[in-house]
Amino acid sequence: MKKNAISELRSLTVSELQQKAKETKSELFNLRFALRTGHLTDFSKIREMRRSYAQIQTIISEKRLAEDQHGAA
Repeated sequence: MKKNAISELRSLTVSELQQKAKETKSELFNLRFALRTGHLTDFSKIREMRRSYAQIQTIISEKRLAEDQHGAA
């Protein structure tokens, strides 16, 4: 993901990010299935999806930590 795409993700709410993570996880499943059946030709897509999913999860964690800190103060 490019830096501007990550900044766009940071502007989303937690629920929107969770939906995006769910979509990414589903797409990752489909890519893995295509890999096992021999229909996947570009293997780098799997790594890209894994990385995107991890970045989304990281942003969700950051937002939750920020909410906890602001709620406690």
